[in-house]
Amino acid sequence: MAAPIRGEPGSERLRFKDFEFQRLASGRCRAKVVLTSSDGREFLGESEGIISQAGELRCGAAATVRALERVVQPKLGFELLGVKAVRAFDATVIIVSLSVRQDTRGSRLVGAYLTETDAPRGAALAVLNATNRILGNFFATR
Repeated sequence: MAAPIRGEPGSERLRFKDFEFQRLASGRCRAKVVLTSSDGREFLGESEGIISQAGELRCGAAATVRALERVVQPKLGFELLGVKAVRAFDATVIIVSLSVRQDTRGSRLVGAYLTETDAPRGAALAVLNATNRILGNFFATR
């Protein structure tokens, strides 16, 4: 299989490489996310939060937002507006809401991820699902 040509759709896609989540004795939690680009560069994002269902979800999602910002700044900026776990159809769905700003324009993004076992990781993946299209456009115009 030939290597993708730069600028070809899918040639600059970010991959979810690693996720670590720790509950600390201090009552806080820490998340680390590693994203990789097609050329092998790695982008680390870290976040800390409070141990609670909402705090852990936000911690996982925020770490992904920080990793994404390392890729796209200063051209794009993301803000995590909210993250929530919803029980639907006998499954847990993690939903995230983000705002994205590009130049003087702003818009909202929503992403979701179905999970049963690792909600903080699901929140991290929901952020990637929310940003996939805008990141594809970002890489296509670079």
